[in-house]
Formats: sequence, structure tokens, C-alpha cells
Amino acid sequence: MKKKSTSQSAFFNLRVLIAAVFCLGALAVALFAQTKSAGPTQQSNRSVGAQDAPGTQTPDVLQLIGPVILNKDLRDLPYIAPSHEIEEKRLTRYPHPEIPTSTKPIPDYSRFQSLMKQIISPMPNMPGPLRTFDGMNSAQSGCMCLPPDTDGDVGPSHYVQSVNSSIKIFDKNGNPLNGPNGTTYNSLFLTLAGTPCSGFNNGDGFVFYDHVADRWVASDFAFPGTLPGAGPFYQCVAVSQTGDPVSGGWFLYAIQHDPANPTWIGDYPKFAFWNSGGTPAQNAYYLTINLFDGPTLAFEGVRVFALDRASMLTGGAANAIAFNIPPAGLGDSYSLVPAGFRTGNSPPLGRDEFLLSVDSPATGGVTLTQVHGWKFHVDFGTPASSTLGIGVNHSPNANITVAGFVDAFTTTTLLVPQNGTTAKLDTLGDKIMTPVVYQSRAGVESLWASQTVLLNYPNGPTAVRWYQFNVTGGNFPATPVQQQSWNNGNDGLWRWMPSIAVDQNGNTAIGYSTSSATQEPSIRYAGRLAADPLNNLGQGEAIMTAGGGHQTHSSGRWGDYSMTTIDPVDNLTFWHTNEYYPATSSANWFTRVGKFQFPAATPTPTATSTATATPTATATATATATATPTATATTTPAPTPTAPKALKATNVTATSFTANWQGVSNATGYQLDVATNNSFTNYVPGYQDLNVGNVTSKNVTGLTARTTYYYRVRAYNGNGTSPNSNVVQVKTKNH
Repeated sequence: MKKKSTSQSAFFNLRVLIAAVFCLGALAVALFAQTKSAGPTQQSNRSVGAQDAPGTQTPDVLQLIGPVILNKDLRDLPYIAPSHEIEEKRLTRYPHPEIPTSTKPIPDYSRFQSLMKQIISPMPNMPGPLRTFDGMNSAQSGCMCLPPDTDGDVGPSHYVQSVNSSIKIFDKNGNPLNGPNGTTYNSLFLTLAGTPCSGFNNGDGFVFYDHVADRWVASDFAFPGTLPGAGPFYQCVAVSQTGDPVSGGWFLYAIQHDPANPTWIGDYPKFAFWNSGGTPAQNAYYLTINLFDGPTLAFEGVRVFALDRASMLTGGAANAIAFNIPPAGLGDSYSLVPAGFRTGNSPPLGRDEFLLSVDSPATGGVTLTQVHGWKFHVDFGTPASSTLGIGVNHSPNANITVAGFVDAFTTTTLLVPQNGTTAKLDTLGDKIMTPVVYQSRAGVESLWASQTVLLNYPNGPTAVRWYQFNVTGGNFPATPVQQQSWNNGNDGLWRWMPSIAVDQNGNTAIGYSTSSATQEPSIRYAGRLAADPLNNLGQGEAIMTAGGGHQTHSSGRWGDYSMTTIDPVDNLTFWHTNEYYPATSSANWFTRVGKFQFPAATPTPTATSTATATPTATATATATATATPTATATTTPAPTPTAPKALKATNVTATSFTANWQGVSNATGYQLDVATNNSFTNYVPGYQDLNVGNVTSKNVTGLTARTTYYYRVRAYNGNGTSPNSNVVQVKTKNH
């Protein structure tokens, strides 16, 4: 968990090329044969069956501490600095030494081959980003944290991002609303006196939007001292009083991770919202944590909570129902991820919550062939009727057989290479990544999930494995509807840190990180239309943010998670947030937020907001009213703007200038790039894809005297983004 911080050329002739082609073909045949003959590893001691009957299991029933009612505007809270923390080593199902594999020099021909693969890759249809802007960065976080734990979600009027120390709230044009440094979790939870949430928040932050109630939920964990340590360990949970996360007030709660085992810490917390109604109502905020003994860091199991959403939305006293899944019920797995929903129809009445995991064996190189599924039936009225999984050990309800894969670790998870350094990055390739997406559409209930896998063990690269599971009727399937290990035609890039989302038309997109020994870590996304052939992200890949540097810190920690979600206003626009570096440094990370959308189509009606609006009818009506006019407007979109013309800079000083351009018709805003070279590979920090609004000039500040800069602009609207303008050169004055 958290510890206190302390060009070359290649020449060849035709004969060499032909020989290489034949060699590669022979190698492919050999690898295919090896894959076909390799026996997949089956997990033993797993139960498959229906949910246990109510009253046959014994849950823990816990009362949350609180609520403490926070009626202050977040901008008026005192600034309480976060703890300084570097997560040197990740807590895993089984210990790994985390010694990065050696980096070998890349032969000239291999460099050429990698370049050719990228050049001849299929032309993607994936649309480019409509808008991107910088989220929190390391300096703003104030915690010297590594990794950033990047997470976020979008609502009708806001984008709320969480990093290890803080939440930062933006309008949907990227303008910060709660100050340049956001609000620390220490500030948000300060009034939860008597718990570690008041002053001892330690990261793994998470935020999501409850689209049915028009509320926000933000959470992190807290404990005094350091790890290893005895705690006590708590989860801090804030539920907004209204749809306004800045000035609308919050209800603050806290819950101890495991009161029966007070020295156990709940690591890697993940949330999801579920409300299918019924009797008893399946209406809860679900929370999963990995349990480790604080003093020894030994793995103890997984704990799954159902938090009483109906009570928390009203600021009332609330209970949680929890189960511990011991190692005997998990086998080699951990990090269960609960399912949440945003688009499509609401879950059928009384549908139980779903959770997924994959195995993380003690050694690398094991071929795995299963995804494990649990169902959680909650009964807040009669807690003893609640059940999770099968039997006393809460084993999975089902083991879904999938195509064989290898988790992305060897003796270490520090595998991802970077350009220009021997420092490698953590794959987190031993788990299903958040979120797991539930969608009910056209009579079919589906779960969508993603993870990172290692191809060509132990050499790589990593790829994004994704799945669609048909869970119609509340039953797990024997096999997936579709699945793929996405590597974009084997172009040599390492892809990892995925998060998946599905729009209301059934179109799917996954955002993730990319890197290689010849390319800086960057943010990309890929997707498929619902009508595309199965088992492929047929629309290809797009670049959201090209990294300008890499991370050199020896821990190799990266991201811990990313997030892709769907805008509840139109149920069509994807929003993604992830980590990147605009310039090389040890640990001075940045984050980026971006949005994109598949080609406009007439939205189909969705009952998401109205069908499950039991707790707050007023809020539901607001959410429905908001969605209707926006969805209608998308049927007649304005054409994508033409490229604007950049004009000569004015007001040039030693440290600033004003960038100018001509406006174009149909534009609703402009994006500005400023760099120190005309190829725009070295951006000025904060001036890559900078959303400046619907203006025709922008004052660029914080520059260096006697330095040449270059700028360009793009126009955007709801239908897309224009090509780049011409490039303007400007040199700052001597003094």
C-alpha cells in the first residue's frame, strides 16, 4: 500500500525481406501449434450453481458512522494537505519480487519492423477526440503520490476527477470549479471526527455519478501511521446532497474495513451502483476490497459490502451488509469488481448484483481459461437472508470458460518498456479492471469487462483482453458472447490499464495506456459498433493524448486504474481519464480527460432514469428532462468545423504572448497547442489540446525569455473537431 516517500538507420535488400517473411510465417505456425497443444490450467475447488437460499449464510451487519452533514461550498473548506506517499510496491494475491526484466538494445531491423507495422496498420475508423483537457497533476495533488490512481465520471454539467489525494471538479469545457488544486480528501472528510477519515486519508480514491438519483459519490481509505502497521483502517464515503458537487453539500460516512479483524486493511477499493428494485429491493452501493493483514501484509481474502443506498441518499443512518470471501473461496483470484450500469434499460426487477474476477497465480506463465462470477443478493430488511456466492466460503456461482490467456506478469509486473530509459512500468495484469459494465438492451442482458494480458510469454507485448458475457435471466453463461486480446494488428505497442464502456446503441469503447521501447507512454482508445463482426474492435484505434516524456522512478508504478464512462445527457459520448507525462521526470505525472463519440445516430429511447427511481422521484425527473432535449438535438448535428486560420501573435513579452486566430462557422470552441518545436512533440506543459472556449485569442503565460515557440488551433463542436490550423512561430523577448 502506501509508504511515506522518501536514431539509427536500417538497410536491407529484397532477399532479406523475403527471408524474414518466411521466417515469421514459420514462427506463427509454430506458435499456433504450441497454443493449440498447450493444456489450459483449470482452477480446482470451484463450485458452479444457483445462488444459495436466503438464510443459509451469515453476513456481517455494520452501521456506518455518520452521516456528518457538510453544507459548505467546497471552495470554502480549509485546505488540509495530504500525506506524502509513494507506493513502492503493490499488494498482490501472491508476493512478487517486482524486479524489472532487463531491457535489451533494440536491433535496427526490429526498429524498422516496428515502424513498418505501424505504417501498414489498417486505417482506423475510430473518431478522434472531441475535446481533451488536463486533469490533476502531481504538483496540484500536493501528496507526491505515485501512482496517481486516476479515476473520474461525468454528469449532466460536471466532470469530477479523483486522484490519490483529492477530487477536482470541472465544467464540461474543462474549466476547474473547485480551485486549481481541487479539494483534498483530508479537507472533504475533516468533520468526520473520531475516525481516521479526519486527517489521515491515504489514497485509492474513487468517484462515480449516480445517474438515477442525480448524485455523486466520492471515497478513499484512511488510517493512521504507515504500512506495515496496525491501523485501524476505514473507508470514507461522501454522497452529494444534490447534483451540484461544488456547492450542493455532502453527506459524510465512514466504515471500518473489518471490525472483527481491526488490523486488516482493505486495499484497492472499487465501487459500483446497482438498483433493480424488487422485494427485497436490490438497491445498494457495492464496495469490494482486498484484505491484507496490516502488520505482515499477508493476504487474507476479499470483502464485499452492500451499502444502503436509499438511506445514504437521504442523509439517514445507514447499514452495510458484508461478506468475507476467504482464500479457500477465491482460489488464486482476488480483486472482485462489481457491475454498474449507465445506458440501456434498467436491470429487471429484483436482479441480483454481479461481480467478476480472474486468477492471479503464484507464478507467471500459467495459461488461464476462466473468468469467475459471483452474485450478491442483499436484504436490508432481513440481513440474514442476504447471500454471496456458494457455501460457507462464498465460492463463485460460476466459472465462465474463456480463450486461454496469460496474466501480465512473469516474476514481476514491471514489464512495460518506455522510450529512452530502462525503467519499466507496472502492468497491473493480474485482475479484471474497473469498471464491469452491465447493459440491458433489446432483451439481452450483458456484462462487459476488460483486463491486461501478456502475449508471447515472457516477451510480450501486453494486450487488452475484453469480454461480453450474456447474463440474461440473471444467469452466468458457459462461454462469452465475444472476446478478444486487442493488439491492433500486432503493431508492437504495449497496451494496458484498460477501462471499458458501452453507449446506448451497444457500441463499445476501451481507453487504455500505450508504450514501447520506441514510443513514450500515451493514452489511446479503440472501439467497435454494435453491428461490427464479433470478437474485434473493428473501428480501430485513436490517439487521445500523445505523451511527451516518460517516468523514471524505480517503483514503476503507473495509473493503478483508468476510467471510461458514458455521458448521461446523451448516453452516447464516451469520457476517458488516464495518466501521461508531457515531459520526462521521475514522478511528476499528469492526467488527461477526453471525450469522443461514434458517428451521430438517432438515439433510441432508454428507461434508465425512470424505471429504477425509487429513492428520489424528484431527482429522477430532473435527469430524464435533461436527457431528452440533448438526445433530440443530436439528430440534426452541425457539420464539423473547418480548420481555423492562426494569426500573428501579439503582446509578446519575455514570458508571455497572445495567440490569435480567425473564428470559423459552426464552432462551439477551440483547442490550442503550444510547443517548442514545429512538429509538436515537445508541448509547453498545460498547452496541449487546451480547451480555451469559444474565443479567438488566448494569453499564453509562464514562458522562457529568448525562446522560440509554435502554436496551432483546432475548432470543435458536438459533431467533431477540425484539422489543425497553420502553425505560427513566435519568439519571446530578451527581458
